[in-house]
Amino acid sequence: MFIDIAEIKVKAGDGGAGKVGFRREKFVPKGGPDGGDGGRGGDIVFQADHNLKSLMDFSYETDYRAENGQAGDYRDRSGKSGKDLIIRVPVGTLIHDETTKGLLIDLEEEGQAFIAVKGGLGGRGNARFATSTNQTPFYAQKGLSGELKHLKLELKLIADVGIMGFPNVGKSSLIANVTHSRPKIADYPFTTLVPNLGVVKYKDGRQFVMADIPGIIENAHLGQGLGHQFLRHVERCRILLHVVDVSGFSGRDPLDDIRILNNELKAFNPELANRPQMVVFNKIDVLEDRSTLKTLAKKLKGIQVFMISAATGEGTDALLDELAKTIV
Repeated sequence: MFIDIAEIKVKAGDGGAGKVGFRREKFVPKGGPDGGDGGRGGDIVFQADHNLKSLMDFSYETDYRAENGQAGDYRDRSGKSGKDLIIRVPVGTLIHDETTKGLLIDLEEEGQAFIAVKGGLGGRGNARFATSTNQTPFYAQKGLSGELKHLKLELKLIADVGIMGFPNVGKSSLIANVTHSRPKIADYPFTTLVPNLGVVKYKDGRQFVMADIPGIIENAHLGQGLGHQFLRHVERCRILLHVVDVSGFSGRDPLDDIRILNNELKAFNPELANRPQMVVFNKIDVLEDRSTLKTLAKKLKGIQVFMISAATGEGTDALLDELAKTIV
């Protein structure tokens, strides 16, 4: 199951209480204070892990607590500090504070860590309060409470190339052809229900990541189709690849599809309108006459157009060459 939004509660550990104690040793009739300090509460740390691809685990468990610090002891012994709780999340996870609605961190690098809530300090034992005028303090500090926050986790996939297009234009077939990804492929709308990631291993050893962004149709930004759930994943892509069906069997106008998709991107995030774009005319293998495609491509002024067949692989080498040259 692919989950890219989750809300959780995180509570850092409380600090341990300081100890009130006095030395009780043979031949030491008036032992001084020896109460130790309490241990510090554990922090809660989020860490980006490239092995994770979804926030699914957070739909089952929503309450996370770090270990409390232990109380101080006699003989000036400090209490043990609570263990930090490490929570691993996919690379590309944003952490928001639900109370302030502010963004706390964007974990966009493998291994990147962030302390979301800090554990409370341990209280000082009575040995810390002894002075020349107060040699037998009968008090110590309580430990401080650890921080508590309500967080919203939001996953935005990190990919170099975002493949966009209406249902059944061949996005999944393209990513299956040029990567080791094995998405579900069938001839009906919304076959792809989750974003698919694939790694292109280019011929000179370089690699780049492609993402198939599903379900974007007209008015997707308003909640139509599935696209409103996944438009956020387009924001990280360096290049947008518009795939259109030129076979004529769908009855759709390729140029109109491109216009609609760009309008959806602009409505969702105006900055996406300036993102580098390429257009792919797919399913050319079923055309007997391809002469009209050049005329169609000329109407897309300033945009590179590639003519391919995702089913047979025709034209995909030239497409990958240009993507590799642009990305790397």
